[in-house]
Amino acid sequence: MITGWLLVINIIAFVLFGIDKHKAIVHAWRIPERVLMASAAMGGALGALLGMKVFHHKTKHTKFTVGVPVLLVLWIIVLMRIRGLL
Repeated sequence: MITGWLLVINIIAFVLFGIDKHKAIVHAWRIPERVLMASAAMGGALGALLGMKVFHHKTKHTKFTVGVPVLLVLWIIVLMRIRGLL
């Protein structure tokens, strides 16, 4: 069940970063930063990080360049605990 959730939320996070980058380019309504960070916090940190790299988006914002990798590490720790590896 958690694997399915993580797959879905990571895809959503990746897509959100892509959409927001496109909206930034065309000067359209943007996705709030709290939504982008929430998608990472809910388990989509890997998708968010990949979105940042692929779309070159939010790479100058410390909140994202530090926050998203920290969230990814926290999720890795959580998953290792769930799997009994920690």
